[in-house]
Amino acid sequence: MKSSKNNQGKSSMANPKISKVTINIGIGSYVQTGDKNFEPILSNVAALTGQKPVVAKARKAISNFKLRIGMPVGVTVTLRGKRLKDFLSRLINIALPRIRDFRGISVRGFDGKGNYTLGIKEVTVFPEVNPDNINRNHGLQITIQTTAKTNRQGYELLKGMGFPFRDEVSEQPSKKA
Repeated sequence: MKSSKNNQGKSSMANPKISKVTINIGIGSYVQTGDKNFEPILSNVAALTGQKPVVAKARKAISNFKLRIGMPVGVTVTLRGKRLKDFLSRLINIALPRIRDFRGISVRGFDGKGNYTLGIKEVTVFPEVNPDNINRNHGLQITIQTTAKTNRQGYELLKGMGFPFRDEVSEQPSKKA
């Protein structure tokens, strides 16, 4: 009998599931203008996710961006378990329908391995975020990591969970012109 490539002892016929959700917010514009007070972003992300965010610091210096090693460049949170499920429920049922002129999310956010990345331009679509607490509008990037092997499997998983996709994902990766 042939052994499977999956060395974790799990069935290759198992349905894919969501392993984690990562939320990122870039704070480079705050650093560029010299505004060191990005505390409202930290409090908004903490209210949004239910856990304290981590401030990501620059690993390399880039002179064109006036960036030095150790300067804060982003805020990130990784969600698993109950907080992941709560966040996705609020995203699907509350936040996405509140986006102006919303017609569904694009299927172009899949990375080829079944993971999906979604960008939201305004964090104020979430009801937990107080709009009076924000000095500047900022967006956030949501990455949903799945155990799916292909885009199609990831699409079917997220579609089954209720994600409002605009159109259907194709089997072949799109070729860029």
